[in-house]
Amino acid sequence: MLNTIITGTELTVSAFFICTAASLLLGLCTAGLAMYKSTYSQSFILTLAALPAMVQIIIMMVNGNIGAGVAVAGTFSLVRFRSAPGTAKEIGMVFLATAIGLATGMGYVAVAAVLFAVIAAFLLILTTGGFGAGAADERMLKITIPENLDYDGLFDDLFSKYTRSFELERVKTTNMGTLYELCYSIVLRDEHTTRAFLDELRTRNGNLNIVCGKPVTKEVL
Repeated sequence: MLNTIITGTELTVSAFFICTAASLLLGLCTAGLAMYKSTYSQSFILTLAALPAMVQIIIMMVNGNIGAGVAVAGTFSLVRFRSAPGTAKEIGMVFLATAIGLATGMGYVAVAAVLFAVIAAFLLILTTGGFGAGAADERMLKITIPENLDYDGLFDDLFSKYTRSFELERVKTTNMGTLYELCYSIVLRDEHTTRAFLDELRTRNGNLNIVCGKPVTKEVL
């Protein structure tokens, strides 16, 4: 069942169309998986849908030719450096699409389908279960203060009142060194008290800029 449909050294028309149809179908499924609970661009999704078929054609053309295989590997490395870096999930989807294209290019259509089904089910279960997600009420808070204020412990009483936990992530100077920007990671006690929390912070920092929002995802690639 998991054997290749390409027999012998010559590629038949029927095997080619079966592999291509499987690549396109699984490419669409991979694109749909990448769209699930994620932000994305149309160009990335379209490329991801077509990637398995493109990889499949390359593998079929270089099958058994070591020199051509080395040249294709070099081409892929050039494409990598000509592309903007993506998120960890996007890179994972590209690898999945490439693996599907490799499998269908060698005629292992059933292997490609099983691979996609297993990986898709695994990712959907983890995503639905919130695996690896931070606290829902976690926020990134940026407070601007004048340079003459001592920021050490300046807002600790307000943090104790309105948050369950807080941590000063970084401090940087702005506006030619006349202001400090304090960046905190906080977990709110109650989202409905956010406005009162910000109002009290404004009275403490001289009504300068305060930004409170969802934390930026930290990804290590």
